[in-house]
Amino acid sequence: MRKHILLPTDFSDNAWSAAVYALKLYADVECTFYFLHAWSVSVNASRTYITTTYVETVKNDALRQLFELKEMSEAANSNANHSFEVILSKDYLQSAIDVAVEKHKIDLVVMGTKGASKTKEFFFGSNTVNTLKTKLCPTLVVPDEFNFVEPKQIAFPTDFNRFYGDELEPLKYLSGIYNSKIRILHITKNSDLTSTQEYNLSMLKVYLENHPHTFHWMPDYAKKTREINDFIDDLDIDILTMINYKHSFIENIMNEPVVHNIGFQPKVPFLVIPCVD
Repeated sequence: MRKHILLPTDFSDNAWSAAVYALKLYADVECTFYFLHAWSVSVNASRTYITTTYVETVKNDALRQLFELKEMSEAANSNANHSFEVILSKDYLQSAIDVAVEKHKIDLVVMGTKGASKTKEFFFGSNTVNTLKTKLCPTLVVPDEFNFVEPKQIAFPTDFNRFYGDELEPLKYLSGIYNSKIRILHITKNSDLTSTQEYNLSMLKVYLENHPHTFHWMPDYAKKTREINDFIDDLDIDILTMINYKHSFIENIMNEPVVHNIGFQPKVPFLVIPCVD
C-alpha cells in the first residue's frame, strides 16, 4: 500500500536533512512525499509595508522554493517508488499540517528538530513541539545533520500501565521494513508488576509475536531522560519510539515551558505515535 509522507519545510538545512532521511528510510516503499510550507502575514498598524504586492512577492518566492525542492528531490533521489507534490498554505503551520494530514491521508509527518534559526539552547523548536502534540498521525523527528543508518534497533520505552493495540502499527510497520529488533524498555520503580502491568505485558508479547523483540528492565537510578539516552547508547538504538497519551512521559516533556530544561536530547530519530484517549 502506497504511503503518504508529509515533509514540512521552512527551506532550512535542517528541514532538508530530515527530508533526505525520510527518502532513504522509505527507499523501498512506494511513497508520495508532500513538501509543505506554511506562511502567514499579520496585518496591523505597525506593519505599513505589507501591501498586496508584498504578499504576492512572499507567496511567489515560497512557491518557487517549493518547486525547487521538488525538482532537487527528483534529481537527487531517482527512485521509481517515489513521487513528490508541493503544498503552499496561508495557515499557521500546525493548522496547515492538520489540514494536509486529513486531505491527503498522511501516514507520517517527518520534520527536523529545529527551524531556520537553529537555536542551540533548544533541542526541539516550538513548531516541532506543537506538531508532536497532534493526535492525527505519527511524527518522526530527525536530529540536526543526522546521517541515515538502517534502523536495525528500535527502542520502545513503556511502563506497562497502558494496553497498546492498533496504535503500535507504525512501530510494527517500520520494524517490518528492515526486520528491526524492537527493544522494549521498562524502567522499574517496584520489584513486582501489578496485575494490570502483567496483563499489558502479556498482551504486548502477543501483539508483537511476529516481530523480533526483547524486553529490558532497567533500575530507576536517574531521570528517565538520562536512562533512555543511556539505553540508546548501550544498545546502539537507531530509532526511539514513544506513544503520546494523556499523562504519558512524552506528553509531560512536551508540556514543559522550556523543553531543554528536561535534558531530553535523543541522538537518534524520534517517532512519536499519538493515542486518542
